[in-house]
Amino acid sequence: MKNIAIVSVASLALLAACGQGGDTAGENANEAVNATQDMTSGAVGQTSAATLGANTVEGFVTNLAVGNMYELQAAEVAQTKSSNADVKALAAMITRDHTSAGEKLMAAAPTAAPDVMVPTALDQRRQGLIDNLNAASADDFDKVYLEQQVAAHNETLTLLNGFSDNTDAPALASLARELIAPVTMHRDRAQALLDAMPG
Repeated sequence: MKNIAIVSVASLALLAACGQGGDTAGENANEAVNATQDMTSGAVGQTSAATLGANTVEGFVTNLAVGNMYELQAAEVAQTKSSNADVKALAAMITRDHTSAGEKLMAAAPTAAPDVMVPTALDQRRQGLIDNLNAASADDFDKVYLEQQVAAHNETLTLLNGFSDNTDAPALASLARELIAPVTMHRDRAQALLDAMPG
């Protein structure tokens, strides 16, 4: 076990030391650390969505609300920082669909989950993702954004599919089923754009 920990720490140090592009070593190290944080966030999110989020009304409402807020903020950053028309078009589609999803959640929650306080701010994990988007260099931004989008939409799909047959809150289960198609479309589009990137 100790050897695994040492290898993991060494791997992270090596990853942080290795840079891409022509930026300074410090910027490259920061980008490597941010990329590692994004990957870790995706794994944590999948676990959370598959357990608490998919099995409890409070977990579902909380995860869906915070996920929507993250998507809207990330899309806003993409509209500002990206120079790629396809990435901007994806961000616009995400803005439209996740605004609608958030409105539907806010309309359903008071009746379907009256004891649940709907979050109005990002959690620390998703705020970290937004911070990493803001910190990404112009050359790396589209890749960082698209990788985050694939991971975030996979997390949301885990949440929606897991909650779609919930009998404690049928209105929210219906919303989960309704959102599966647009969230799948976002994920697939982000993956296609990522796959088409050079290098």
